[in-house]
Amino acid sequence: MKYFDYAATCPLDRDAADIFIKASTEYIGNSQSLHEAGSASANLLESCRQEFARLLDVEEAGIFFTSGGSEGNFLGIMGLLSAIRKNGRHIITSAAEHSSVYNLMKKLEGEGWDITFLPMGEDGRIAIDTFIKAVRPDTVLVSIQHANPEIGTLQPVKKIAEYCRSNEILIHSDCVQSFGKIPMDSLARSVDALSISGHKFYGPKGTGVAYVNPRLAWKPYIDGTVHEKGFRPGTVNVPGIAAMTAAAQKAHLLIKTEHNRIKELRTIFADTLTELKSPYQIFGTESDDQLPGIVGMAIKGVEGQFVLLECDRRGFAVSTGTACHTGLLSPAKTMAAMGVNGKEAKEFFRVSFGRNTESGDVVELGKLLASISGKVAAV
Repeated sequence: MKYFDYAATCPLDRDAADIFIKASTEYIGNSQSLHEAGSASANLLESCRQEFARLLDVEEAGIFFTSGGSEGNFLGIMGLLSAIRKNGRHIITSAAEHSSVYNLMKKLEGEGWDITFLPMGEDGRIAIDTFIKAVRPDTVLVSIQHANPEIGTLQPVKKIAEYCRSNEILIHSDCVQSFGKIPMDSLARSVDALSISGHKFYGPKGTGVAYVNPRLAWKPYIDGTVHEKGFRPGTVNVPGIAAMTAAAQKAHLLIKTEHNRIKELRTIFADTLTELKSPYQIFGTESDDQLPGIVGMAIKGVEGQFVLLECDRRGFAVSTGTACHTGLLSPAKTMAAMGVNGKEAKEFFRVSFGRNTESGDVVELGKLLASISGKVAAV
């Protein structure tokens, strides 16, 4: 199988896997236990916390380990809501957020919060003017995803954060897709909370990091919670966190070389697509405001689900959107947020590159898409 679904999940890095096994067999104590074995696990845990604080260039006291991006998004947003700086019940988010944020916003809406869901432009980005117009005197929180998981566009989170800071508005950003692919330190310093997930940068599934500004007086979501300084309940996954930290270190070291390599793969892919007999479209932008490894696209007249099945039959793994959205009858949220609806929205599918993607595989996939397009055009 030629894997082109890295935006959904990445294989576990082998060095990180070795760290996981070593930590699982040698650091067996609960990090909350007071005996020597517990202290050893606690020390390892704190060294991992220090490393993520270094990678993000934030205060160590604001780093909390989670089970992944979804939990980090939920607890990060709820933490900020417990620490809002002014009276109000208005929240701004985007219409294309990950389901963990979008569904939480719908739940909060049902509980009396007023939620504004911002659309995206044709380039897949939120316009600053659109955001500013949505802000009201009672706006207390903003949650904007940094990198879109379906088309790879990067949102102007830093500029939005600057506006929020001058208006006493707290801001959270889902950075699951961007961490490990582009430098994050300046963005991390600009927001009040962010979330990342280990399996998006070759760490183990079930691991993640949430950052919440330690200078905020946030309250635990569940009273009486002792793990992670009250941020979340449950025994801390020390081996998984150690492996995730190793994966994060490697991803950070490879950011520049991998970015350039994958950008070249994107160019090769686009050049190969010129063989398509049916018109095709790549959504997003080709500027620096784009993760090159995520290609959200459509072939006119061909449903994305058909493309997925045909690719799978020929040994290529692509997707029709985020894995958390798969199985729903509705099109990808990104399409609706960009104003693409109906039959055109259902033509969407996603190709995503990663560390093991080779140029020859990219050319093969491009030719396969051309043959699929040609068959449909001939019918």
